Amino acid sequence: MRVLNYIIATGLGTGFSPIAPGTAGSLLTVILVYLFSPFPVLLFIGILLVLFFLGVYSGGKLEAELGEDPSRVVIDEIVGMGISLLFVPVSWQFFLLAFVLFRVFDIVKPEPVRSAEKMSGGWGIMLDDVVAGVYALLAVHLLRWLFF
Repeated sequence: MRVLNYIIATGLGTGFSPIAPGTAGSLLTVILVYLFSPFPVLLFIGILLVLFFLGVYSGGKLEAELGEDPSRVVIDEIVGMGISLLFVPVSWQFFLLAFVLFRVFDIVKPEPVRSAEKMSGGWGIMLDDVVAGVYALLAVHLLRWLFF
């Protein structure tokens, strides 16, 4: 079970990236969403929900082992990045915009992202990135509405 927690929490190992593991996990999401974009959006939402709860569990287990919000845990970035791509047209321009906005919101942590991060265990690990993903999603769609 420990190995499975590592596989899930580290985003298939992207969390072991020596440089910017969160960015590596986010990039993995962009690639996977692009490859699987023909699948129905409800399936995508269902996968994000499953990954969220798996992330709460596995992220919490790794946090207990490695310390508070360990950088190796990137399942939160994967879910947050996935949220930021919901209903976004499949094009490299929109995917790049969503990627950049998500990373900015995840790093800067405007409220309530910062408050969500303070929750205990796997919930805190996951929820701040969910909120950052929602911010990025709203920003992408607002920019799309205004300029495209």
